[in-house]
Amino acid sequence: MTVPTNRREAAPPLAWYLTDAARAVSEYGMFLAAGPWLPALPRGDGQPVLVLPGLMTADSSTRPLRLVLKHLGYRVHGWGLGRNIGPTARAVHGMRDRLDDLAQRYRRPVSIVGWSLGGIFARELARRTPDSVRQVITLGSPIRLASESQSRAHRFFERYSHLHIEHWQLPLEHGYEPLTMPATSIYSKFDGIVAWRACLDDPSPRSENIAVLGSHLGLGHHPAVVWAVTDRLAEPEGAWRPFRAPALLRHAFPRPDVPAPSRPATGATA
Repeated sequence: MTVPTNRREAAPPLAWYLTDAARAVSEYGMFLAAGPWLPALPRGDGQPVLVLPGLMTADSSTRPLRLVLKHLGYRVHGWGLGRNIGPTARAVHGMRDRLDDLAQRYRRPVSIVGWSLGGIFARELARRTPDSVRQVITLGSPIRLASESQSRAHRFFERYSHLHIEHWQLPLEHGYEPLTMPATSIYSKFDGIVAWRACLDDPSPRSENIAVLGSHLGLGHHPAVVWAVTDRLAEPEGAWRPFRAPALLRHAFPRPDVPAPSRPATGATA
């Protein structure tokens, strides 16, 4: 196990962790209250969208977001692989088959939205099959995890490590080139499960970080996140531009942070 050596590798504050679930419930109430604003959400071209759940959750957790995207005309799909317990053979091969099927069915690249661990999976899929992926959007995903201590969900991940067929080096994505398609990382400094610094993507002409004010467990239905996701999906293919919050919602999107340089790889996780 790696040991945190500085603030950057510290776990989320205990107060945020202990209140994360309660805040997520409150944010779901905000989501329901925002229902009348649904027609005002940005709309795209009806592209296929694959939504991947986080650790220890299944498609039921992403249902609110998928219902919104379906209402907006997207061909949206869950992953259909039950509970996410990490990179098992079923998950790794099943996601690839799911993506291939959707790309062939709709004859166009698929946008992938991944929550937490689902976002790490989404970026792996995009690197392995770039021709099948239009863009990647991650929600509270520790894509630059440098230490196990940066995730309070690590014990749950380890519980099923004997079933994992992939074992990742830390820091995640160290030395990787930026994704070739647009990539958006949505994160919150008030995340109680994942250290927000681990969620910051490296700057590139087609990548960005979007900050929101919310919990980790509520990212899939937080109104600001829903707006940001729909705004990104509405970008025309081949004409991507960085996110700009509308004037009335700027208070919901703090200025995004800039990631610090990654340190050298130290070992494996999972």
